[in-house]
Order: sequence, then C-alpha cells, then structure tokens
Amino acid sequence: MSSHIRLALDWTPNTNHTGFYVALARGDYERAGLTVEISTPDQDKYQTTPAKRVAQGEADLAITPSESIFSYQANGVPLVAVAAVLARDASAVVTLRQSGITRPRQLDGKVYASYAARYEDDIIRQMIQNDGGNGQFISHQPARLDIWNSLLTGEADATWIFLPWEGVEADIRGIELNQFLLDDYEIPYGYSPVLAANRDWAEQNADLLHRFLTATAAGFRFAVDNPDEAARLLIDSSKHPTLTNRNFVEQSQLSASGYYLDADGHWGYMHRNVWASFANWLIRNHLLTDADGELIQRVDAATLFTNAYLEGVPEAVKL
Repeated sequence: MSSHIRLALDWTPNTNHTGFYVALARGDYERAGLTVEISTPDQDKYQTTPAKRVAQGEADLAITPSESIFSYQANGVPLVAVAAVLARDASAVVTLRQSGITRPRQLDGKVYASYAARYEDDIIRQMIQNDGGNGQFISHQPARLDIWNSLLTGEADATWIFLPWEGVEADIRGIELNQFLLDDYEIPYGYSPVLAANRDWAEQNADLLHRFLTATAAGFRFAVDNPDEAARLLIDSSKHPTLTNRNFVEQSQLSASGYYLDADGHWGYMHRNVWASFANWLIRNHLLTDADGELIQRVDAATLFTNAYLEGVPEAVKL
C-alpha cells in the first residue's frame, strides 16, 4: 500500500497550514514513512475546490470548511472530516470602523464581498436577520485574491475574514475594523477549516492516515511552542510568493497558534455537539437539500466526522 499522501490546501499557504509545512520541514512525515505532496488551489487558478479534488480522486485529503462535508454527503459523496485544523472558530464578518457599520443589521442594502462558498450568503443573511435586519444585501463576488482588498477600496462594505490573517494585516496597517462573530449572533458555526477525506479511502488506509495525523499534530504542537521558528519553516518550505513579509507571517503565526489546540492540548479532535449544533441550524433554516433538491430533515452528526484516526495521538505537554 502506497505511503504517498496528496494534500490539497484550501488557499495559498498561510498560518492555518503551518503544522503541515512544519511536519514536512522537520522530517515528521519522513520519520512516519510518508511522502506528502501538498498542492495549492492557485495552481489551477481556483478552478477545482479541494473537496472536489478528493471527490474526484485527485487528492487524498483536503482542507475545507465543514460546510463541504454537509454538501457532499447530501449529494451522496462520502466525504468525512478526520481532523479539525483549528480547534475553534477564528473567523469574523468585518466592516471598516470608518464605515459606521457597527452591527450586522446595518448591512441591509449594503455590499458583501462573497467567496461564493456553500451556505455563505445564507449565513450572512441569517446573521443580519438575527440582529433585527431584513437580510437583504448585495452579494458581490470579486476574484478570490481580491476579496479582502475590495473592502479596503470601498468596493464592498463587509466580508468574512480569518482574524489571524487579514485581521493581523489590518492591525499592522492600522486599519480599524468592526468584527461580528457568528456565535454572538446565534449562529453555531462549525469547525473551519477541517481536514477531509473520502470515508472509503480513510477506512482502506487507516494506518497511513493515523501516521499522517500523528506527524501533523506534532507539527502544530511545535508551532504552538515555537511560533517564530514555525513561521520561518512555513516561509522556507512552502516557497510561495505570498509569504515574503516575515514580520507579518510571524505576527500571524503568533495569533494562529492560539487556535490550534483544544483545552486539553489536543490537535484535531472534534466534538459531536459542534457538528450537531451546526447541522440542526442548517436544517432549521431549510438550507440542507439532497441531490434532487429535497429538503433534508435529519442528519446524524456522527456520520460527518470521526476522531478514530486521531486515537493515541499525543497531546501537547502542559508547561
């Protein structure tokens, strides 16, 4: 059985991905008997999502939002989350402080820069409604790499960001933001991103996957303990043109490292209640449909994820 694993990233290399690059650079994968090939979506100009690459057999593992797990399973593809890349949500919907848009309800009639991700605009609409608005906004879809800039140039009034990435960039540049956290507006958002696999592939390659996750967890734990060195390894091993500002990457790494491990020091482990809460929210809001367009009334959260391949992975040492 091959020891080669193909990992499809969800974005150009960034500090959500540091543990993978650290494990690669420090030889954790090699010591586990693995050859890991990492691909980035800009290689095909974002034509194929990482989840679709797994579904088509072009990758073994994909980094993807939990929404993709719901969407693919609803359409008969056995995509399953095998690890949470981040232990808790590190995202927020943001507006510029100078815009005066200080609450989601003020986004009625405004322009939202969208990634066109599954359920994204529905989530934004519900956030606005939960804050007392009517949820009628203009969804604008810039090129993926222009979404953040569309907020800065005034082309859009709001967008969804990762706080350890665009949030850090804003801090460094002195750009003040208003942040709307989904949980504050009664949206029980799931893990994002997660590491996803085809369930059949995972079952057939259980030992391989366990060794990969064990090595990856070591990479993320190293990043928590050594953020500056981890930032250097990310830059040096990814060799990507978007990672040229070492100061920014180091500050982003310091922020991102606070999201990697759960309260028990584990990387990757997922809790059923997080999946169940998001599933129930999607169902209540009539957002889950099957391949025929029929509403899905029930989802067994246990089918969406598994911690089985993380069993026995060491936790971080408490200092």
